[in-house]
Amino acid sequence: MEITAAKPFNNIWIRRQQCPCGDWKCYIKADGDEQGANVSQTTKSEATSSSSQDIVFTPYVGQIFKGDDEAFEYYSNFARKNGFSVRKARSTESQNLGIYRRDFVCYRSGFNQPRKKANVEHPRDRKSVRCGCDAKLYLTKEIADGVAQWYVSQFSNIHNHELLEDDQVRLLPAYRKIQEADQERILLLSKAGFPVNRIVKVLELEKGVQPGQLPFIEKDVRNFVRTCKKTVEENDALITEKRENDLLDLLEGCKASEQKDEGFVYSFTTDENGRVENIAWSYGHSRQAYSFFGDVVTFDTTYRSITYNMIFGVWFGIDNHGNVLFLGCVLLQDETSQSFTWALQSFVRFMRGRQPQTIVTDIDSGLRDAIASEMPNTKHVISIWQVLSKLSSWFSLPLGLQYPDFKSEFDVLCRLENVEDFEHQWNQLVARFGLGSDKHIALLLSYRASWPSSYMRNFFLARTMMIEYWKLVETYMKNILSPQSSLLLFFEKVQNNYNCLTSLSLTCLVHDLMTNSAHFKPPQVGSASNVGSHKKEKQLYMPAKTCLPVEEHSRSILTPYAFNIMQHEIMLSMQYAITEMANSSYLVRHYKKMEAECLVIWIHEDEQVHCSCKEFEHSGIMCRHSIRVLVSKNYFQIPEKYFPLRWRLESSLAPLDDSVIQSSKNEYSQVFHALCGSLYSESSISKQRFDYVNRELKQLLEHVQNMPSVDEVAVSSAPINVGEL
Repeated sequence: MEITAAKPFNNIWIRRQQCPCGDWKCYIKADGDEQGANVSQTTKSEATSSSSQDIVFTPYVGQIFKGDDEAFEYYSNFARKNGFSVRKARSTESQNLGIYRRDFVCYRSGFNQPRKKANVEHPRDRKSVRCGCDAKLYLTKEIADGVAQWYVSQFSNIHNHELLEDDQVRLLPAYRKIQEADQERILLLSKAGFPVNRIVKVLELEKGVQPGQLPFIEKDVRNFVRTCKKTVEENDALITEKRENDLLDLLEGCKASEQKDEGFVYSFTTDENGRVENIAWSYGHSRQAYSFFGDVVTFDTTYRSITYNMIFGVWFGIDNHGNVLFLGCVLLQDETSQSFTWALQSFVRFMRGRQPQTIVTDIDSGLRDAIASEMPNTKHVISIWQVLSKLSSWFSLPLGLQYPDFKSEFDVLCRLENVEDFEHQWNQLVARFGLGSDKHIALLLSYRASWPSSYMRNFFLARTMMIEYWKLVETYMKNILSPQSSLLLFFEKVQNNYNCLTSLSLTCLVHDLMTNSAHFKPPQVGSASNVGSHKKEKQLYMPAKTCLPVEEHSRSILTPYAFNIMQHEIMLSMQYAITEMANSSYLVRHYKKMEAECLVIWIHEDEQVHCSCKEFEHSGIMCRHSIRVLVSKNYFQIPEKYFPLRWRLESSLAPLDDSVIQSSKNEYSQVFHALCGSLYSESSISKQRFDYVNRELKQLLEHVQNMPSVDEVAVSSAPINVGEL
């Protein structure tokens, strides 16, 4: 077997495979990783199909081959299909022809010579597989017309032993080969600390095969790892040195970014020998965005680097247009609560001491403990998409054919709005599928206050639980986690993708300036830009779908992203009937009774509306039930308090403190808004204009970010409250 070492100079990222249940033998493969398994499974199926369809005829005396290797491969394929394997026996050579005869024999040919017994108390008495089998194929080389060729001079297919079935013959040593791709994977997993039995389990899961169906066995993996031990140690020494150097280069990259972007911040820790351990960083635009979109933060820690053995964590947010905001990232040596505590402390420090109202993470006990310690006033939510991605790995094997039914009922369970209903149906689900003693069921139950919808209705999540948001996050992660040769190149890739998100935010900023009628001054009639202005107004116009004044009012305040959601709720509100109850309360139900009824309380004096569905508390968008009650009370506008600043058009223009907010009403601010609006109108006339403006705005942003700050405004350390927005 050829020994190939893993490529130590390629920074390879994989999903964290340690199961949050704490059992190191438990392997997690997210549903999003099915592509690799499907490819492997397809390749396996194609290979099986191909091998079953290819007919290998019985060799015969006089059969000609171009070379002895071609003949051996042919004989090996014939042997495998007939339940045995072959080996190379004797070769004969001459001075003129070189090797002119090759003898290939059955693996059980001949007899073992008796070995001299070792001088040990209990010598191992291994039985030989050789039994004197006479099956053979002899090759002879001849020169014909100056060209060497090999022909079969003798052939016998008579065996004195039983031939094996297909599921047994594959286990013969001749056919147990570890391909180069599998060799590299084995070395990477071994270097990451995986024991041999777990390496085999990982490969089975990745290839989508049943246990014991790999083309090699655990013994082969153990022998391969042992043989490569010296090579692995040499690679580890090289990687350790490279890791230290790359972390220093990354630190220098942070220092250089600090010079270019005054808002850029970073932090790091060192070990007792002064080597860099953990490092975190954030950008100026990210910190500004956090000042008014930092109510909900997603902390993604699902990826780790095999090469550097480091966890990669990214903080994300969502803006008023539903776009993903990059808020900062961190590289950690391990996944302990101490490391996560330092990461959270660094993030809060980057954001001037301001903690989020809600933080969304994966299931992790160390991270949960760190959040409870460092962010006691922040609500911790487990991403339902992270939970769902683990179900197949947890339950498909123990449940077998029952798993699709379990998955369907689990999906319904996640969407329940009432805690009592969840508890009742959870117990029924566990009992029906016999999962009362399952460790993963116990794990989910211990975290139930953080992931089911019924428990999350009072948590403000700003629509970060929508599948569209998580697809954007996943796309961003995949863009930056392709293999790189160094951490510095990885740092640059993170920065490039951050710049792409910043450019998108700039486009939304100009869009808001154009559509915000409170600030935008349209061009004068007869001006050169008048045509372009009318053209863009038509493009930006969002048509009304009802005749309700509340829809027109919402359109003038909310961003297109938020208005589309609100408009959907307004449309659906027309399908609901209300029944007035005592104490200014109303029962609101769908006219077809397609869902459970909701209780809406309306307080006329304070213009307050509270619905039992908790949609406004959950997303910041008023629900259809509340809208139905307001319309019945002859409301032509939604009360201002139900338009949170984070979903408004002007939220993209919101500065960092109250003094600057007041200055937005002065003449300077109006001139700026009018200029941006005109710029947006003029650039929309042609693609050439748009490309030019887009390019110049990026350069302008970079130039402004490099300018010195006039003053630094202190920000309150209190958690952001959506109600205050």
